Amino acid sequence: MSAMLVTAMLSGSAVAAQIVSPANRNNALVRQNELQMLENRLRRQQYQQQQQQFRAQDREIAPSQRPDVQQMRPTCQLQRSGSRYISTCR
Repeated sequence: MSAMLVTAMLSGSAVAAQIVSPANRNNALVRQNELQMLENRLRRQQYQQQQQQFRAQDREIAPSQRPDVQQMRPTCQLQRSGSRYISTCR
């Protein structure tokens, strides 16, 4: 903001004292806010497009099949204990 005022006050090589009215200052702030909003909207759109491209790439990659891995089966023994059976696995 102050840089804008300094730039507005400097013209060529001579320094001219200019009065910046509150209305002009408010207009400049409104324009600056609008520009910021447009930049944010553009960045958000670019981000969303990038995410859509990433999702499309992820869908194209076929899921790999699970490797066939042998599984160890537990060795369980049933032992009778009274009227019940107890399973002990190792």
